[in-house]
This record gives sequence, structure tokens and C-alpha cells, in this order.
Amino acid sequence: MNTENKIKEMVKQKYSEIALQGKETNQSSCCGSGCCSTEVYNIMSDDYSTLDGYNPDADLGLGCGLPTQFAKIKKGDTVIDLGSGAGNDCFIARNEAGEDGRVIGIDFTPAMIDKARANAQKLGFANVEFRQGDIENMSVSSNVADVIVSNCVLNLVPNKNKVFKEIFRVLKQGGHFSISDVVLIGNLPETLQNKTEMYAGCVAGAIQKNDYLGLIKANGFSNITIQKEKAINVPDDILKNYLNEDELNSFKAGNTGIFSITVYAEKSKTCGCGTDCCS
Repeated sequence: MNTENKIKEMVKQKYSEIALQGKETNQSSCCGSGCCSTEVYNIMSDDYSTLDGYNPDADLGLGCGLPTQFAKIKKGDTVIDLGSGAGNDCFIARNEAGEDGRVIGIDFTPAMIDKARANAQKLGFANVEFRQGDIENMSVSSNVADVIVSNCVLNLVPNKNKVFKEIFRVLKQGGHFSISDVVLIGNLPETLQNKTEMYAGCVAGAIQKNDYLGLIKANGFSNITIQKEKAINVPDDILKNYLNEDELNSFKAGNTGIFSITVYAEKSKTCGCGTDCCS
């Protein structure tokens, strides 16, 4: 099994475990003996509870931003959520798109799809569907989506460039995305880079901020805008599981920064040639 497939299987296994737990359990889980911090994937999460359409059963506390809040969804839009989990962003998007809209959630983990479908059924939403699949190769036709959202998922994907190519393919001309993700400025210690827990926690799989924005531009998107940015501070009691005292002090004294960014970008209506050449 190659490295990319190993990473995908690790992510699938970890998030299958998370899907079987509630938000309270996820947030109260300890990271080691004598510590009380939440797991890394919970440290980053923002509060969704004030957004219209919020459903607590769908909130596992796994995000690193509020992309749907910034996504400029209109009534009747078709919205796709990449890494839809238990359906949190999909249900908020459905509130924005209305009964005439359509929402598709795509997730790699069967247990998450099962949970999201059960939540949709309880809510009686006929225009929200969930598809199991790899966002590097979406089971969606080209030029379908008005809006794409994603919350702290692309950092888990080995081939981020391929995902942005897929986003471009699936968006309609004039469509746009709003994605929250984790990026770096500076380099993580090698010990953190090689830990599966830090990868599943959305840190070890993060790439440099400039490289991330560069991938978006290289794939043909325009009007690239950072809608929100915040620093992520991983507590010492988590870092001590992976770094010795000298490594911890060096990391904290260094220039490495971990950030959550929410990025907006558009697929232009034309390619500058006056024809439908963007599809």
C-alpha cells in the first residue's frame, strides 16, 4: 500500500471512531495521562450554534472555521460540502439554499455517511443527500455546483492539487467556494509531522499558507480572498506527547505558526476567449 493510501486508511479509521461518538465525548477525551485538553481536532472548532439551520446532532466539533457563514449561498443554489461528516454544514447550507436548493455532502467515511443520512431523515430534508466518495475524484458531474464549502478537510487529503482541480471541474462558471482549512507558516518539527494523531488532528497534513493559496491560483480560480484567519495554539499537554522538553521549547520559540484560514475564490464566467472553455 502506497503512502497516500495508508494516509487515507488512517483518516478513515480515525474518523469512523469519531462518528460513533457525540460532540461531548469528542471534546472531553483526554490526550494522555494527567492532561485535560481536548483532542487537536476539537481545539480548532468554532461555535456553529448561533447559525440558522444548526442541528446539534450533526455537530461533532470537528471544524476549524465557519465556511458556510461566509459562502454567500442564495435561494435555489446547488451546494456541495466536501468532507460533510455528520451533516453540520449541509444543514446550514440547506437553510440558506431553501427548499428549491439542493445540497450534496461527500464524505470518505461510511460511518459518517450513515450518521448524516440518519440526521437528514430525522429532519425530513428531501433535498439534502450524502454520497460516500473520495473528494480527489468526486462522484458528481461537471458544472453542477453554484457553491462548494468545506471545513477542515483538505489538509487530510494527500493530493490537495487534485482536489482543487475537482472543485474547478464541479463548479459552474461563475460559481465559487468558501473553504476553511489549516495552513502553516514555517515548518513543524519532524516528530509532529510523522505522527498519525497529528495528521488526523489536521496539523501534520497542513501545507504552507503560500503554497495553499498558490494551488488555488494555479488551478484557474480568481478573486481569491481570505475571509477569516486565526492562529491555532496547540496546548503544551498535547505537544508533550510527541516532543521532548528541548524540542517543545525550540518549537515554541521558533517562527512556526499554525493557522485556520477561510478562503473564498471564484470560477470565472469566461476564460477570456468568449466561449464556454472553462468546463
